[in-house]
Amino acid sequence: METRKLRKERIGVVVSNKMDKSITVEIVRRVKHPIYGKFVKRTSTFMAHDESNDCNIGDTVRIMETRPLSKNKCWRLAEIIERAK
Repeated sequence: METRKLRKERIGVVVSNKMDKSITVEIVRRVKHPIYGKFVKRTSTFMAHDESNDCNIGDTVRIMETRPLSKNKCWRLAEIIERAK
């Protein structure tokens, strides 16, 4: 029996849930500028699969890497960490 390799996980905020069974998650990371040394915010957006249409805008979620599900989706919702207020 084969063992699965470790899958990437990211934590981010849902910025869109208008699609059916899909969400858009924004990941913010802080990167040090190579010359000036100041920390700069960099954002990445990922489309993730939400099977039960459970997420709302503003929720903090954990997404997990998976096989390609469509042209843009290769992440899926692992859990909802915190609901939006």
